[in-house]
Amino acid sequence: MLVVHDRCCGLDVHKKSITACLLTPEGKETLTFSTMTDDLFRMAQWLQERGCTHVAMESTGVYWKPPYNVLELHEFEQVLVVNAQHMKAIPGRKTDVKDAEWIADLLKHGLLKGSYIPSREQREQRELVRYRKSLVQERTREVNRLQKVLEGANIKLSSVATNVLGVSGRAMLDALVAGTESPEVLAELAKGRLKDKKGHLIQALHGLLGEHQKMMIRTQLGHIDYLDGQIAELDKKIEEQMHPFEADLERLDSIPGIGRTTAEAILAEIGTKMDRFPSAAHLCAWAGVAPGNHESAGKRKSGRTTQGNPALRYTLVEAARAAARTKNTYLSAQYHRIAARRGANRAAVAVAHTILTIIFYMLTRQEDYHDLGADYFDLRRKERTVNTAVKKLENLGYTVTITPVA
Repeated sequence: MLVVHDRCCGLDVHKKSITACLLTPEGKETLTFSTMTDDLFRMAQWLQERGCTHVAMESTGVYWKPPYNVLELHEFEQVLVVNAQHMKAIPGRKTDVKDAEWIADLLKHGLLKGSYIPSREQREQRELVRYRKSLVQERTREVNRLQKVLEGANIKLSSVATNVLGVSGRAMLDALVAGTESPEVLAELAKGRLKDKKGHLIQALHGLLGEHQKMMIRTQLGHIDYLDGQIAELDKKIEEQMHPFEADLERLDSIPGIGRTTAEAILAEIGTKMDRFPSAAHLCAWAGVAPGNHESAGKRKSGRTTQGNPALRYTLVEAARAAARTKNTYLSAQYHRIAARRGANRAAVAVAHTILTIIFYMLTRQEDYHDLGADYFDLRRKERTVNTAVKKLENLGYTVTITPVA
């Protein structure tokens, strides 16, 4: 086979050790290094002394990050992190040395395609956004635990108040923990529209609250307050890091179903420079919201979407479900059109695909979002829509005459 890279190295990465196989015109060298930072710098120096230009490694969990962080500081032409599924070796005797040799041999002949690894700045933004998402999910779980304790104490506050931790609900819970047990006194803490439900509140707040339940509620409220503080701190830090991309954030925020937080999560995953993706289809496939290809003997089989980027896929599907609840928008019309035939989940993935395609062209062309309207699909096939409506009426026993409006 044609040799593409004369001096290249394959790395078999583990938690505690790295096996490096260096291929050069002079021959093959194989060494094993520790994953401690000093040893990683020693490995990078060894590769540079041998004139290595290209390095490849498997994307093994998070263990690829330490060597990649060190290698990107040195002047290699290319450092590839490759999907393990794209470089499976022939079954047989398997050792770390054999794995490193196989990776180096594939790289030597140009048979490896690197995964998309963002810049260090964007990787840090990703960590912040993903951690904020984890804390928000943990807060939701803690609120659910609080609700279980209240139900166990016969406090039916959630049956009357939409938000148990709203201004009124939080004031009542704090008073309960402080020792106030009179339902009438607690109901007087209601604010806004909840004042009209004092009778129901008195019934809901009459429970069997003991010291154990009070301790549990006090602990859970403290945990929720702590999480709120951490989320607010992360919001501030993310806003500072996203400030240079304010114009792009505003563009994404104009898409139905996408708010400021969702826009930050999407930009942290894909960045703002779309030239790293050959097309919108490539971006959607990378995100895991494009149909899969599985064809054999001329028959199309499973079209399941690939795994892709789980964090981005989750965010896009969440945005798609939010867009489906908007009124008189193209995305809402698309969702309901597909959901009627294929179900809600497939419709959500299809709308997520459309949203990411829209984002790709908005960032590529630096254009604002223009909604096509809820009647786009009907107007695109106007004659078919009219004929379908006429047939339905005729099947119900009516004679239909159509007169176009001037």
